[in-house]
Amino acid sequence: MSIIAWIILGLIAGFIASKIVNKQGEGIILDIVLGVVGAIVGGFIFTSVGVGGVTGFNLWSVVVAIVGAIIVLLIYHGNVRLEQSHAVLSSPALL
Repeated sequence: MSIIAWIILGLIAGFIASKIVNKQGEGIILDIVLGVVGAIVGGFIFTSVGVGGVTGFNLWSVVVAIVGAIIVLLIYHGNVRLEQSHAVLSSPALL
């Protein structure tokens, strides 16, 4: 796939995954990045269990990318929440 196809696939997958995970988009750039990373993660996971990964710009690849993007988003949101809780706990007002 060309870089343009990866960006479009990433945008679609990232946007849909963002809507599923937190009901709002993360912003166009972060949606694209999370979608492309999700396509890579989803492709790796699906290939590891013996099912085809990202095979081109088609419906199956979008599904694989969405599943991967959901996993990436859950990890991303877990890290953001963890960092926010550490920031609150280490706030000078609490010390």
